[in-house]
Amino acid sequence: MTLPLKLGAWSLALMGACSPAWAGKYYVATPGESTWEMVVDTPLECQLQHGIPNFGQAQFTSRASKQMNLDFELKMRRPLGQTSNVSLVSMPPRWRPGDAAEPLTRLKFFKQFDGYVGGQMAWNMLSELEEGKIPTFSYQDWQHRNERIEVGLSAVAFNAGYKSFSTCLANLLPYNFEDISFTVLHYDKNSDELNKASQKRLAQIADFIKYSQDIDLILVATYSDSSGGKNTNQSLSERRAEKLEQYFVSLGLPKDRIEVQGFGERRPIADNSTPLGRNKNRRVVISMGRTSSLM
Repeated sequence: MTLPLKLGAWSLALMGACSPAWAGKYYVATPGESTWEMVVDTPLECQLQHGIPNFGQAQFTSRASKQMNLDFELKMRRPLGQTSNVSLVSMPPRWRPGDAAEPLTRLKFFKQFDGYVGGQMAWNMLSELEEGKIPTFSYQDWQHRNERIEVGLSAVAFNAGYKSFSTCLANLLPYNFEDISFTVLHYDKNSDELNKASQKRLAQIADFIKYSQDIDLILVATYSDSSGGKNTNQSLSERRAEKLEQYFVSLGLPKDRIEVQGFGERRPIADNSTPLGRNKNRRVVISMGRTSSLM
């Protein structure tokens, strides 16, 4: 069966008619049912969700990262029983009957998994919805091989949700967990204050922690150079560790999830006989662990 025939059948179905040459199931929200809701709106993640009656949900997700990113998932109440070839087509709305349907891409939906679209095509789907069009997935019904399943994303009420989604995207942090999970910061000489560049980096870590619910461990290891006496350097290193522990507690982290240790002048990573080497040795290593790796 050719693509134009499938598109024609889908259009007829939306108007309440049926095609004698083609049978299938059609899932799309009516104008009264169509909602687009922000279900996650933080600097770490933006998630826009649309309910599809009797089928499941459509979900756009973007996460904090150095690169702009977007994932789309078609979440099905009844998982696929087989891997299926899928056509994604942009259908015109009923109030623009003269417009032509536009094929967007071909995909595979994998057995027992939700449907997935990523990268540029996910952005294209948002653009089609913004124009009032209906991105529509079409694939063979694995239980009835002479039928197809059509799933459309209604553009009704989309713009209000899209506006909120766009605002959230603009506020996403430009880094993710992997970017900050292992960080080396440096101190001014004979001080428990981080230098200015390191203070900015620590503020980035703090911003991430404020909105993350799954940080389960922070390890803080502080070091000094060898320019002072051994006991003095050890004491300074411990003050640095305690100060950072207090800082992370102030962000809302439980104290039992924070482990700190001052090593003094032990374990140098550079030559203490040079100013540059001593600067490298005046450091703190911050390592973070978490229960999830989604971001």
